[in-house]
Amino acid sequence: LQTMSGNEDDWLALKPQEPSPSQCCGSGCKPCIYDVYEKELAQWERAKAKKDKSLLMEKKEQSNNSELNPDTFTAFNISSVEQLTEDTYQYKFELPGNSSLQLSLGQHIVLRGVVNGLEVQRAYTPISPGNAEGYFEVLMKCYEAGLMSQYIKTWKKGDMVFWRGPFGGFPYRPNKYGELLMLASGTGLAPMLPILQSITDDEEDETFVTLVGCFRTFDKIYLKPLLQDLARYWNVRIFYVLSQETSVEKLPWSYQENTYIGRLTEDLVKTIINSCRRKPFVLICGSSAFNEDMNRYLKAAGIEENSCFVF
Repeated sequence: LQTMSGNEDDWLALKPQEPSPSQCCGSGCKPCIYDVYEKELAQWERAKAKKDKSLLMEKKEQSNNSELNPDTFTAFNISSVEQLTEDTYQYKFELPGNSSLQLSLGQHIVLRGVVNGLEVQRAYTPISPGNAEGYFEVLMKCYEAGLMSQYIKTWKKGDMVFWRGPFGGFPYRPNKYGELLMLASGTGLAPMLPILQSITDDEEDETFVTLVGCFRTFDKIYLKPLLQDLARYWNVRIFYVLSQETSVEKLPWSYQENTYIGRLTEDLVKTIINSCRRKPFVLICGSSAFNEDMNRYLKAAGIEENSCFVF
């Protein structure tokens, strides 16, 4: 009997652990971490029933072949860390050779971190073009109390970080929409950039783009040089909404004309929609409160739900 219970303990030690709610990023990934768990649990039950541990051997928790995969986490090396504002960083990750992540537009990838022994997962959208070779870049904001932020703050060049994906995305095709109106708050800028860059890189794509970036202050605007470059294209307009600046006069001259002071209100959304050159399809990305507000304002402005996409 003794051997039997010892054996039972062995099997229990091998049983996959059910994910905690903090491990699910809530972005509707396919497969979700819970799907992966169900699959591993079924595999464990089969192996236990047959008393054959070799059946568990195909369990690939993580891989080091640097190929992104939705089912397993893959290690990527951090090649540079750049601080953009006091709480926002841009991280560059190496890809082997000239390979690229091959993401479709607006797709996100999921990061796994371990903080105080607790595993956490969060979704991020790379800001580098999907076909960038040899690297990808992610914009990350660190919050005082955020679990994942505590982990991210420790990163240095050369560290290994685990990602899986890609998931989600916005099915964009050139010239599918007359105008895209992008409403982004803070790091919500991330999924907008690859779409915007794919439009400006494609001479055949004549989609108009109006990007509205909401930030607290002028200093908090990310990636200003890139945004200023994009705003030079004939079909791109960029507006800034700065909630904690006091007056436009204090800003550099080149920003005064296209910056609003205060919050992005229902009236301002209507004004911007009315200034669009064609009826816009709207992309939204920010905090859940921001996304809810924007949905409400768009409804009030007569934009139907099938003309919006929330990241």
